[in-house]
Amino acid sequence: MKRFLLTLLILSPLASHFSPVFSQKSESHNAEISRHLELFDDIYRRLDLYYVDTLSADTTIHWAIKSMLSHVDPFTQYYPEDDDELRQMATGKYAGIGSIIRYNQKEERAMIIEPYEGSPAQLAGVEAGDIILSIDEVDVLKKPTDEVSTMLRGEPGTSLQLRVKRMGKSSPLTFRITRKTIQTPTIPYYGMVADSIGYIYLANFTTGSTQIVRHAFTDLRSQGMHRLVLDLRDNPGGAIDEAVNIVNLFVQKGQKVVYTKGKLASSNREYFTTSEPLDTLTPIVILVNGSSASAAEILSGSLQDMDRAVIMGTRTYGKGLVQAIHEVPDRGNLKLTVSRYYIPSGRCIQAYDYRHLTEDGRVGTVPDSLTNVFYTRGGRPVRDGGGIKPDVESQQDSLSSLVYDAMQSDEMMAYVTQYRHEHPTIAPADEFVLSDEDYDNFVRHMAESKFESHRRTDEVMKVLREAARLEGCYEGAEAAFDSLEARLRPDLEGELLRQRDLIRPYVEDEIVSRYYYQRGRTQHLLRNDNVFEQAVELLRDEERYRRILKP
Repeated sequence: MKRFLLTLLILSPLASHFSPVFSQKSESHNAEISRHLELFDDIYRRLDLYYVDTLSADTTIHWAIKSMLSHVDPFTQYYPEDDDELRQMATGKYAGIGSIIRYNQKEERAMIIEPYEGSPAQLAGVEAGDIILSIDEVDVLKKPTDEVSTMLRGEPGTSLQLRVKRMGKSSPLTFRITRKTIQTPTIPYYGMVADSIGYIYLANFTTGSTQIVRHAFTDLRSQGMHRLVLDLRDNPGGAIDEAVNIVNLFVQKGQKVVYTKGKLASSNREYFTTSEPLDTLTPIVILVNGSSASAAEILSGSLQDMDRAVIMGTRTYGKGLVQAIHEVPDRGNLKLTVSRYYIPSGRCIQAYDYRHLTEDGRVGTVPDSLTNVFYTRGGRPVRDGGGIKPDVESQQDSLSSLVYDAMQSDEMMAYVTQYRHEHPTIAPADEFVLSDEDYDNFVRHMAESKFESHRRTDEVMKVLREAARLEGCYEGAEAAFDSLEARLRPDLEGELLRQRDLIRPYVEDEIVSRYYYQRGRTQHLLRNDNVFEQAVELLRDEERYRRILKP
């Protein structure tokens, strides 16, 4: 905070050269900040002096910082010195054993969901479905996953003892694992998926992503690729430089890709393509969805504005904000929103207004009626204020909330773990199919597992019953409430049987990942991906592809 105030004080004399009014406003603003900091300091000192219990300064101040930043936007965050999340976010790297974990409610312990292929965990013999009992002889019962994750991480070259419970084993298994630097997969899978059509799934924009995309594209082209599906669905973004450099692979040198505008001149930047492109002619369809954000929106939006690619899927997240890293005292870091970005047509696609909340406290969005029209290089109309709207809208088949909860449940994971235990091998990822008999076994397992879905109808019924009691009309209507609740009671087994064709691929995907990891899961997902199939059809129809890119 002292460093922040110092910056303001240095800028104030410079501001006086522009306008006396601005100077007065700046001085008034600085005085207001000083007054509130004095108030905060006084309140904290009184707490420390008079409060019945001794307060931890680290904990209390951390809460205060976290609360303050929560009222700005969700992207402005403070990271203490020992928090390596920021480094992982920027580089895609961290030091650990290389596995994804989640909490198992029944076991009240963290569970291995997937060891990364080739990671220390996988090479040591750790498997998906293993329940973590202890780390270096420290019991992890009821410890939250973030705490367990911290215990698994450490300096490269250090080792830990991991003790797990595995289905089918009568006694726990113990592994000695040496930590190393883990690189999360930038491209979990790429390959030829149809006649002359290549596919690249880009999962994030971390340091080095451009070279990985370049390699994948070059390799596919050597295999006869003449058309490309670039999948950015669920890509949360990352480094803006990497997005610009990937755009540069497909457009000419010297093109403005994105520019930023902030409060300070130092936050205003323009980003151009700086090298000769890899390819400017290959037709490209980019897949996006509501979880495609930040750098993924810069890449897809820029190529849309330049009429270089057709965007397909659903509207993207709408993150038009840029963050910079500021070092703060105690070697911590503040990731701070410093500017908005604008893509070639001149539009900013920020969808959420964090400074003006709705009456019920939610973040408001810009309604379509208030957005502005811009134009692509070829004259096609596009809009700002709400993410990237696809040129061709298409969405995945959706599951009911009941079935979705079942697919995310511990009971579902238990079935997949059992299947893996009973089947040492399966068909290749792009060929595997769950038999009717095995699917019926899955339905039976879920029905007998006492799986409970957290349904909104249960919550609404509870509130409705309480309201009826308060209004004195519950006694006469109790039978009606019971009848309605019975009608609304979920029939999981019936739903799983009725939606067999829609649900089976989800079960298959989870099974395939146990044998072929993320690479195999992605490959298998494409077999039942209707959005991907539409992208392939579009690329095969050259006339329709060209027509979409015309004004």
